[in-house]
Amino acid sequence: MKKALRLFTRMMILLVSIVLIMVVAALIFMQHPKFGAAPKGKRLERMQASRHYKDGAFVNRSHTPALTEGHSMTKVMFNFFFGKGPNTTPQGAIPSVRTDLKNLPAGDWLFWFGHSSYFIQTDGLKILVDPVFSGNASPMPGTTRSFKGTDVYAAADMPFVDYLLISHDHYDHLDYETILELKGKVGKVICGLGVGAHLERWGFVPESIIEMDWDTDVALANGSKLFGHTTRHFSGRGLKRNGTLWMSYLLQTPTRKIYIGGDGGYDGHFKNIGAQHGTIDLAILENGQYNEAWKAIHFLPGENLQAAKELNAKRLMPVHSGKFSLALHDWDEPLKEMARLNDQFGLPLVTPKIGEAVNLNDTAQQFSQWWKNVGRQVQP
Repeated sequence: MKKALRLFTRMMILLVSIVLIMVVAALIFMQHPKFGAAPKGKRLERMQASRHYKDGAFVNRSHTPALTEGHSMTKVMFNFFFGKGPNTTPQGAIPSVRTDLKNLPAGDWLFWFGHSSYFIQTDGLKILVDPVFSGNASPMPGTTRSFKGTDVYAAADMPFVDYLLISHDHYDHLDYETILELKGKVGKVICGLGVGAHLERWGFVPESIIEMDWDTDVALANGSKLFGHTTRHFSGRGLKRNGTLWMSYLLQTPTRKIYIGGDGGYDGHFKNIGAQHGTIDLAILENGQYNEAWKAIHFLPGENLQAAKELNAKRLMPVHSGKFSLALHDWDEPLKEMARLNDQFGLPLVTPKIGEAVNLNDTAQQFSQWWKNVGRQVQP
């Protein structure tokens, strides 16, 4: 009996030691700069003054559960690691077009780089949104790799940009490695309240950072203006959620209005934004990484079409798909479903290949359904 007790005690000591080592290792790992920094001082005071900040965190305008009723985090995580089908990643390479962005002809252009990263040149402004060029959408190296063929652009390919827009601080939108490589190529960074703490830790001077709240606006160069708007989502790069604000934006230049949706689920704010701004020339909305379990924070199929209609958008460009697998659906399902469901809406869809030039002045420009030509695994 004593021998068995000694063996049990040793096993418990070993188990506790392993757990403690893992905890210490995790805490040490999370000191890496990629996890950013917590807001403090005057930045924190500005956050606390926001009517959207309550009890130490930002909150959505309507009740937004992290998981839909009836779903559990245990089941979600199990399905994510063990329940993915063979086509959550493409079997072939994603097609792309190489364009010299540093020597673009005069005019108004947009270039998509996969997922939610894109570059806009319009009315003399150069704007880069949520660039992720490291090939990974996770703080853990090699865990959420980009699809084959999608890493054809890098920070070195970007021209000097007047404004770098960050919608929120999740890793698939705010990429530490990319931001470091962009230093010296950015005039101003515009982001939600609190996000500037990450950027300052990474070497950006405070004078180059503009933090916005919902329902505010900031004057840009060349007579343009950027409106900060709500979106139904969340934030966080570590253990704490909602310590910084998630944003959508309306870019208004002398010649056009572009809605930059960021991430978020469907809600009533799209009608309000549409009523405030009238007709919008182009709505850029998420289209992918959805699931019934988290439908409050990401569009389900068709909801982006409804949102675009409520925004009074002339055209819809889907993003947040085509580069990373962050959900259980097939990689091309969001694009296929949107094209199918659009029969009910009749919206002109802007679906360029990565790097293909979108002429913002040509509202009749046609785009192929390029995803149909990417290899899939045939299921028995």
